[in-house]
Amino acid sequence: MSLVMVIEDEEALSMLLSYNLEKEGYEVATVSNGLNAVSEVERLLPSVIILDWMLPEISGVEICKIIRSKPDIKTIPIIMLTAKSQEEDKIKGLSAGADDYVTKPFSVPELMARVKTNMRRAPLFEEKEKTLAFEDIFMDLVERKVKRGDNYLHLSPTEFRLLKMLIREPGKVFSREVLLKSVWGENIFVESRTVDVHIRRLRKSLNKYGPNYIRTVRANGYAIDKNAENDEADAEEED
Repeated sequence: MSLVMVIEDEEALSMLLSYNLEKEGYEVATVSNGLNAVSEVERLLPSVIILDWMLPEISGVEICKIIRSKPDIKTIPIIMLTAKSQEEDKIKGLSAGADDYVTKPFSVPELMARVKTNMRRAPLFEEKEKTLAFEDIFMDLVERKVKRGDNYLHLSPTEFRLLKMLIREPGKVFSREVLLKSVWGENIFVESRTVDVHIRRLRKSLNKYGPNYIRTVRANGYAIDKNAENDEADAEEED
């Protein structure tokens, strides 16, 4: 049985989430104190984390950053739950490492659908190959590790799937809509801006150890291309 961890200090909301998650067949662990959250994640190793932004003593954003900095738990999908609905708040949450973002008040069925999508029970592609490579970028699809040259990259689960999709078809331009549908799922509403945020984070990680290979095609989308070195690194901000 897959474990979902709910990190939420509002008891009524925590109980509501627990009830509905258990109804969907998940095992649930709840944490109400942000200071205990990371240690509980390390101890229980949940499949998905639902993380409230506003927690006592330490924010959900800071917890998200800490989780993403720890090798043993950094790949666990995180759904940020918050009353903050401004675009800059969403970008802040995603930039901290969250894979998804749900604003209060929310639809319970929608949140359950997002949990299911982030659970990754069904692979987006049939994994016939064990590895993928493009120039000096190497992906181990079994161990879910990425190297550029001799350097391992620390990618979130969403960044990993985006890179995998791009590398499978070098030179092909993927629209934001196609990336959203393939990486986040068909029945999940995610703004196209979300793709830009994750592409920017992926590009930043890759470019630490070599030239830029992610090409921005204005008004169209993104491609991985060895001739993209001179592409404007933050072009997506202007789309």
